[in-house]
Amino acid sequence: MTVSTHARRTRVHVTGAASTAVRALLESQRRPARVLAAFPQGVYLEVRTETEPSVIAVITGEATRLPNSVVLAGPLPNLAVGDDAAVGDRAIELGPLSLTVRRWWDPSPPLGPLDLGLLARGAEELTGPSGAGLAGDGSVELLAESCAKGWLLGAVTAAERLVGLGPGLTPSGDDVLAGLLVALRHLGEAAGAGRAVWLADWLAATVTYDARTRTTPISATLLHCAARGEACPEVLAVLRGLAGRQALVPALRRLHRIGHTSGADLAQGIGIGARTVLALGAPSEAEVSPGTASPEVAAPSEAAASPGTAAPSEAAVSPEAAASPGVAG
Repeated sequence: MTVSTHARRTRVHVTGAASTAVRALLESQRRPARVLAAFPQGVYLEVRTETEPSVIAVITGEATRLPNSVVLAGPLPNLAVGDDAAVGDRAIELGPLSLTVRRWWDPSPPLGPLDLGLLARGAEELTGPSGAGLAGDGSVELLAESCAKGWLLGAVTAAERLVGLGPGLTPSGDDVLAGLLVALRHLGEAAGAGRAVWLADWLAATVTYDARTRTTPISATLLHCAARGEACPEVLAVLRGLAGRQALVPALRRLHRIGHTSGADLAQGIGIGARTVLALGAPSEAEVSPGTASPEVAAPSEAAASPGTAAPSEAAVSPEAAASPGVAG
């Protein structure tokens, strides 16, 4: 950390490590931003851009490392909601702070091969929605049942109802969906469960479509991250635990400590995703690619859910849209 003194104010120069999820935004030309929320261990910056992610978390090493984070090597200055900032050219100007990004970290590391038998044993630890904000909610139950059956219409309908559902910066419905999306993508790819990944593509397109108008800016960005399989280390640790690569129970305890109900909501979504991969990932099941629906996945009456036409919700986008930043977000 260095300090430079000018006639009007003192600037503090620090370096940081940023998530690759926000690399395109940080390496683009400088844009204005504002402080959306401020806490002792981090601030959320909303950048003036049409692409996603549009919110960056600037945090200290003690904060939860969200997939849209920049971790700085030093303390945060005193900031207030509405304060001006600037983001771009691999730097962040925030109050008296000049932060330069020197390193990058991956919020979506590959899980590696996964045995379904091992996943089944681990999934038993995720059978209950302990502490979840939407425990017993009908939309969550519909989501779980529809995903396990591979029923696209039911899954999309439930996901539409959950986007933005609940109070706070990251509503419980969004956290459940984020946990589900990350689990489907990572566990589905690791287990070779093509139908689970196919379902992840459709759900990703559904929840990210016009997300900024349906939930908070912070949560919209995190849904876009989850659609690409990007998550905080606590979520990724649970996935590694399910794959038998580390102890699962301690990882679950750490996840449940996040926020008031966010950790429990994320765990609930991961549980739904794990059971979906088990249900759809049996070796005898034929893989289904986007644009091809098997009889078990979409009945003929669900023609509206085919790529290129509107799904049973407002999401008139193809599943590929969720794989690239800035599409319909």
